Amino acid sequence: MSWGPRGTGPGRTESGTAVNADAEGIPDDELIREFGLLLSATTRLERIAGRALERRAGITHVMFEVMLRLRDGCRSMSHLAQEMILTSGGMTRLVDRMEKAGLVVRATSPTDRRVQHASLTEQGREALDRAMLVHGEVLREFLAGPLTAEQRAVLRESLTRLEARGRKELPSLG
Repeated sequence: MSWGPRGTGPGRTESGTAVNADAEGIPDDELIREFGLLLSATTRLERIAGRALERRAGITHVMFEVMLRLRDGCRSMSHLAQEMILTSGGMTRLVDRMEKAGLVVRATSPTDRRVQHASLTEQGREALDRAMLVHGEVLREFLAGPLTAEQRAVLRESLTRLEARGRKELPSLG
């Protein structure tokens, strides 16, 4: 399905019939297309970034995201799973792979034996450093490159507003 403009005119379907509009007069069809464009753009950017991380840094994009969270102080496996929108089983399998690759180590919490903590190994920190360079290059080319500084500022403000509104409705992604 194409998410681009179809030339049907504001507030009209392909057959020319009117569609619902919000208080500002934005037709539902236009909103649906905008959302589709947002999803398509982010999906493509994620896949481009993921492909580069795997080829040039030797880790998957989801591993990169876990490593960023570990670097930033998130240690609990359950909190990681919640932040990453994964089940506890999915997070366990992912961390198992990362541990086997020498990127992380796990330990039982000293205060609660039911809680597992993860942390980066030296090899994991080195892999994260490499991945940060790769990710930065990809984002400069495919996210920043097509936009002016002004367009990026508008995008950043818009995404910040959308994220804040979504967080208000759904504080936890878990």
